[in-house]
Amino acid sequence: MKIEIYDQSYNISSEQGEEHLKELAACVDAKMREVAAATGMADSLKVAVLAALNMADDLLALRKRQQELEGPLRKRVEKCVALVESAIEHAG
Repeated sequence: MKIEIYDQSYNISSEQGEEHLKELAACVDAKMREVAAATGMADSLKVAVLAALNMADDLLALRKRQQELEGPLRKRVEKCVALVESAIEHAG
């Protein structure tokens, strides 16, 4: 499949389907254009590196947030399981 990112064409295949690949390409293209507009850079390699750093920062922030949510959630689930097990023991 042919995609375009920051005015460059790439032939790429993906097991996850054409629509998914188009969505990824659009995301990368948008981030590169955002970085280029904010910095005034024209060098596509530098724009790509800065866009990658921005996207990596977003990813790490999401992972951190996920970990912050998973800890308390896991404890609540374990508490619920213990309550259900206790109720089953007392009912039987």
